[in-house]
Amino acid sequence: MKTKTLFAALTLAACASASAQVAPLPMAACAGWEGQRVCETLHEDAMIRVLRCTFPPNVGHEPHFHPPHFGYTLEGGTVRTRNEGQDYVLRTPASDGMWAMDAEHRHEALNVGDATMRYLIIEKKYADERPASAVSPGLCTS
Repeated sequence: MKTKTLFAALTLAACASASAQVAPLPMAACAGWEGQRVCETLHEDAMIRVLRCTFPPNVGHEPHFHPPHFGYTLEGGTVRTRNEGQDYVLRTPASDGMWAMDAEHRHEALNVGDATMRYLIIEKKYADERPASAVSPGLCTS
């Protein structure tokens, strides 16, 4: 339980609002690593988007944003995230770790551990307040 709470607290501390955004970023589904997607869309409708993101060792997720969302750890490990220029190294639980973000979350991540990490992310599309000008296409084609 302490690991879940620590992970959630550090993640929440790194949140930033869309108004602080300087350059457009892709949404998580369209961001990748070295030109390859790391998240797949499992379900999408007008209200939500469900992603499964997989990060083998030394693979990450280039800068991107999430609207308010819920996350669930399928396979954990050690990740370095960068938020607002600050790095955080977090050990996520092997499974069943959960977190929720009530605001937009911008970050990048790198699996710095020895095990593949996988997460489910349920994004609240209905709560995404970003203007189209703040979203870059990333690896998605329009």
